[in-house]
Order: sequence, then structure tokens, then C-alpha cells
Amino acid sequence: MKRILHLKSSLQGNDSYSIKLGTAIVEKINQKYPGSILEELNLVDPEIPHLSPAVLRTFFMPEDQLSEEDKQAISLSNTLVKQLLSADIIVIGAPLINFTIHSALKAWIDHITRAGITFGYTDAGPVGKVTGKKVYVAMSSGGVYSEGPGKSNDFVAPYLQAFLGALGMTDITVFRAEGLKVTGVKEHAMEKAINSIYID
Repeated sequence: MKRILHLKSSLQGNDSYSIKLGTAIVEKINQKYPGSILEELNLVDPEIPHLSPAVLRTFFMPEDQLSEEDKQAISLSNTLVKQLLSADIIVIGAPLINFTIHSALKAWIDHITRAGITFGYTDAGPVGKVTGKKVYVAMSSGGVYSEGPGKSNDFVAPYLQAFLGALGMTDITVFRAEGLKVTGVKEHAMEKAINSIYID
């Protein structure tokens, strides 16, 4: 049995390719690990707020010095961090929007990047503390970005691999539903993406 956290960052709702792909990944995980516990978090409805100066300030304050207002400000971040740390497997739905991730997913990233909790500073530099996790990225895109001329404009997979790796999550697999707007490719894009899923 595993604890699964499924993050959704699409604006398309039930029509979302990244959500459909993420759901297919979760189904495959459940087939391998029956009885797993699933927690779903929609980052865009309601939208995760961007990090504010008031929230950021609380990240660097000792807990016993937090006022009631400070505790309220930091509560969402604490909840998101707890969700992340309690999960064994994280599935991140990440549609490519204007070459990169949706701002709500970036907001989630900012809230869970906590010095002393999800990463730490050492003499050798920062070290990630979120270890022992498996991450699957369900990426969707209208064009083809895994290869060819579009590859240099993919700021989704490389960014997530770099950021998550910095927090200690280095076991990352990216599945792509791509070419969803390309004639001759889109007709079989989702089938190809779902068939490519493997759970290791």
C-alpha cells in the first residue's frame, strides 16, 4: 500500500489531457499497489495563492514567536508540506502553457520550498530533505517537445526535474501526451501516452 498525492494544475477541468494522463498513472499505481491511499489536490480551483511577503516572512521565524496572524499566514504552506512529506508517490499534472508550467504549480513549489524542512544548507551547499519519494509527471502539450525543434522550448520537464531534484526527489519519470494539436499526431496522442505508462 502506498500514499499517493495527485497534483492537478490544468485549467481545462474534465477536458484536461494532463488530468486524464495523471489519472491513468494513478490507476496503474493502484494496480501495482492495491489499497493505496489517494489524495488529490487541484491547484487551480481554488487557485493556490502566490507567495506573499507576509507568508515568506513567517518561513524564517521560530514557531514560538509566531503571532496568531502569522500562524494563519503560514498554515497553507504547512499543510502543503505535510501532504508532500506524507506521500510515497507524487503524480504531478503539468500541462505546458506558454513553454512552461502553470503559475499555480509554481505557487505550490514556492510554498513547499522551506529551509530546514524540505531542504537544508550545508558547507557543501543546499541539500534536499524530501527523499525516498517516487515522482511521476503527467505532461501534456499541443506540440511535440520531447524531440525535434520544440525540445529547446520545453521548460516543464527540465525545470521540474531540476527543482524536485534539488529538494531530494531524484526518482522522476515523465510521461507525455504531446502533439495534441498536431494533425496526424493528435489522433493517437492520448492512446500513445497512456500505453507508455509503466510503474517501477
